[in-house]
Amino acid sequence: MATPLDDLSRLCVHTATTKPWPLARALEHYAAAGVHGITVWRDVLAGPGLAGAARLLSESGLDVVSLCRGGFFPADDEGGLRRAIADNLLAIDEAAAIGAPLIVLVCGARPGLPLPVAREQIRAGIEAILPRAAEAGIRLAIEPLHPMYADDRSAINTLAQANDMAEAIGHPLVGVAVDVYHLWWDPALEAEIERCGRAGRLFAYHVCDWRTPTRHMLTDRGLMGEGCIPLRQIRGWVERAGFKGFVEVEIFSEQYWAMDQAAWLERVVEAWRAHA
Repeated sequence: MATPLDDLSRLCVHTATTKPWPLARALEHYAAAGVHGITVWRDVLAGPGLAGAARLLSESGLDVVSLCRGGFFPADDEGGLRRAIADNLLAIDEAAAIGAPLIVLVCGARPGLPLPVAREQIRAGIEAILPRAAEAGIRLAIEPLHPMYADDRSAINTLAQANDMAEAIGHPLVGVAVDVYHLWWDPALEAEIERCGRAGRLFAYHVCDWRTPTRHMLTDRGLMGEGCIPLRQIRGWVERAGFKGFVEVEIFSEQYWAMDQAAWLERVVEAWRAHA
């Protein structure tokens, strides 16, 4: 059942949505706006340091929903593969330190590296970090990205591919993240959401909107309700699949980062109520 529109208990905002704010300011404003959850992007940890960030988050009263991001496993040589594994192990340690139960994996790709090879490296990378994740009790969500990012950001581009990989790895800590920006166009989306929900692998749900025209492939996401994504329909599929977690706002927008962030956050909350 959908959350009543005046109930913000499932509203989570990614720190990347209000990118100009340092962590302390984001926490202050999120709490004041009635936001209940926060997904922490790793860049905001640098300011207060890991221990300081953990303290700020603990004192904020917000639920730490996840850490973004791990992944970017594919590489052209063994050294690159080792560095990717090391960075993901660090991400697990960071997640554990700040109390994040989940890491979202933007799996990665390399120009010129065949996609099947990249996918094998992604699977091997996830399997390599699983022992540390299991020790820390951290879940790993494979996030498929829109095919326009298949060259250099992710070789996993459909929810079916993410489901296939999670099933092949076969570990309860490995699941998927559904981001409407990347998946709204997929004719198999409803069936694949049902598939991962049935398997208990639907770990995260991210919302924004798709602008027409899109002015930049990465930093022109729309606010919910100003684009063409059928948000309520997809949320219905997600909830029928058993998902009861946070509905996370993740918007990369040079336009919105340039405006007053307090006013922007007000718009985010109202759009979440009206459209998400």
